[in-house]
Amino acid sequence: MDLFEDETPVGANAHEYTVSEISGAVKRVIEGEFGRVRVRGEIGRVARPGSGHLYFDLKDERAVLAAVCWKGQAGRLSIKPEEGLEVIATGRLTTFPGQSKYQMIVEELAAAGLGALMAMLERRKAALAAEGLFAPERKKPLPYLPRVIGVVTSPTGAVIRDILHRLRDRFPRPVLIWPVTVQGERCAPEVAAAIRGFNALPEGGPIPRPDLIIVARGGGSIEDLWGFNEEIVVRAAAESRIPLISAVGHETDTTLIDLAADRRAPTPTAAAEMAVPVRMDLIRTVSDHGSRMSRAMIRRIEQGGQRLSDLARALGSPQALLAPASQRLDLWSDRLAPALRGATANRRASFNAVAGRLRPSVLTGRLGQERRHLDTLAARLRPAFDRSLREAQKESARRRNDLQSLADRMDSAMTRRLQTLSDRLAALDRTRQSLGHAETLRRGFAIVWAGEHVVTTRATAMGHAELQIEFADGRLPVRTADAQ
Repeated sequence: MDLFEDETPVGANAHEYTVSEISGAVKRVIEGEFGRVRVRGEIGRVARPGSGHLYFDLKDERAVLAAVCWKGQAGRLSIKPEEGLEVIATGRLTTFPGQSKYQMIVEELAAAGLGALMAMLERRKAALAAEGLFAPERKKPLPYLPRVIGVVTSPTGAVIRDILHRLRDRFPRPVLIWPVTVQGERCAPEVAAAIRGFNALPEGGPIPRPDLIIVARGGGSIEDLWGFNEEIVVRAAAESRIPLISAVGHETDTTLIDLAADRRAPTPTAAAEMAVPVRMDLIRTVSDHGSRMSRAMIRRIEQGGQRLSDLARALGSPQALLAPASQRLDLWSDRLAPALRGATANRRASFNAVAGRLRPSVLTGRLGQERRHLDTLAARLRPAFDRSLREAQKESARRRNDLQSLADRMDSAMTRRLQTLSDRLAALDRTRQSLGHAETLRRGFAIVWAGEHVVTTRATAMGHAELQIEFADGRLPVRTADAQ
């Protein structure tokens, strides 16, 4: 081997690129070749950081593609990315030099067919049902005759005209219309805001607060009605303190707001019929009740009159009852005048016999004698009376002090006794709460019910087709594996 042979490696004089130059070249190639693409895949991991951007994976059985949707576009997506949902993503490919990877900037998401939408709908339905948003016990009764009705719908469609026409025919009521978009990406936030807006109206404010809310829309495909399946709308309907009727789509269309509403109407016209009764039927009913009440009162008066007549015949004539007493009064009246004259004459004779012996000097002397006797008796009795009075006052003061002391002791003893009993009661209540099954459920345990019986073994559970698992916030119905 020649020691002077050139040992420079092949390609040693090739251009040296910086890392940034390589990253920029790769970025230009990828963005140039894939300026706008549509990618079909299943959504994997989904991340929603505080910045508002969306990060998720698109994958199939052999590869994974990172995807990002910026904050401004994320709020306008027609569907929200959920793990396991098959979608068609529209956007562009680019690179992320900071991690030496390529990714897709997503501008639009669409479900990959009806099956994907239905699968996502079933998952969302199960999750919201587990929270108890569809529970029957949460539903409120509708008012019999609402003073004001709030309608959430499009102000330009046939739906609002049908509702107003039906209300006018049955029982006219004031109607507040909250205009919303009933299709597309603006539908869900506007409908949820309308429901919450009606609930936020104060009682007695310048705008009357509705006693009933109707959320209405005409029929359409599942994509058209998708806004009423969004979680924000379902939660607003479930949280509404005002009774709510859902009238979305035709009778065969079912959305999640139908399950959260207090009542579901097959059509908007049917919702108006649920909202108010028929005025003429009410008038006829009131008239019929008034007639029945009048007839009952007349019949009662006639029965009372007949009863009075029967009793009057048994009592006899008033003149016959009063005749003996009247006769006795006449007899005594005839005897009264002579008897009064005789009594007066006798009294006058007795007085004249005594009057001769009555002289002023005799009466004056007798009065002086009696006065001296009374003064002497009073002088002897006064010291004894004063002593008795002082002793009675001392005894009264002593008894008053004794009673006050006894009352203070009883009040102190009663207070201590009540405090002791209160402390014992509080301790027993804390023990009851800590040992109760509700506290056990809050610590993460659950109770399995088969009807009204608690199931404690696997064998017993397999013997029942349907069970209920009670958690701290409610019960969840399940079916056993054999039943499936």
